[in-house]
Amino acid sequence: MSPSQYFAPPRADALAGRRVLLIEDDPTVSEVVGRYLRAAGFVVDETVDGLAGLRQAELAQPDLIVLDRMLPLLDGIEVCRRIRVNWGALPVIMLTALGEEEHRIEGLEAGADDYLVKPFSPRELVLRVQSVLRRSGTESIPEGILDAGEFSLNLAAHEIRLRDKPLVLTSREFDLLAYLIWRPSRVLTREELLRSVWGWEFGDLSTVTVHVRRLREKVEADPAHPLLVNTVWGVGYRFDPVPLGAGSMPANDASRSAG
Repeated sequence: MSPSQYFAPPRADALAGRRVLLIEDDPTVSEVVGRYLRAAGFVVDETVDGLAGLRQAELAQPDLIVLDRMLPLLDGIEVCRRIRVNWGALPVIMLTALGEEEHRIEGLEAGADDYLVKPFSPRELVLRVQSVLRRSGTESIPEGILDAGEFSLNLAAHEIRLRDKPLVLTSREFDLLAYLIWRPSRVLTREELLRSVWGWEFGDLSTVTVHVRRLREKVEADPAHPLLVNTVWGVGYRFDPVPLGAGSMPANDASRSAG
């Protein structure tokens, strides 16, 4: 299977019946977004505050959450953090009226897979939902494992292992690392990664930067001095599947061992 086949445009018909939880306190936005998602074949649950959203997520077990950043009782940033703790890789698309770069980065660093700045096109949101869900699912993904250095990529199982230990990754982190593993030792620009992994022709390049930083925290022995996901200054990033060395381990494993 070629990389271009895995990162192909999403098939909407394969996603019918998937459950989306919409956590949004603006009734107008909620009504419009819910209508468009249902028209696209999704089952939609709706809540209006952060605490109710977490309760509904536990009850309904959605396939994806569309999450407003500014919510009563518990804001979207904290909701996203708790989602990551409780449900791991459950995809989250964040909606925000705050367009400044630091606010968008804060949402991504909290664990959001994607974001849209209000006002946005509901059709674009549907496309983003389809894109994230297709990549977090297993439709049309063949069996087989690709080894790259100390990594093994199993698309059918939606799993990446490092030294035979499964990595805990969000949907976008998985997409990004899988895309890099498919292209070892090749320099990839942020524009190419944004287009191929996120499916955006245009967008905020800091999205890629934040996800690379989060990825390094999970796979590098020393994220400040990466050996695997390297920056090629002025160009982009390169994945080098080099051995980490017998005495080293990714930073998150090292912290757990030290504790």
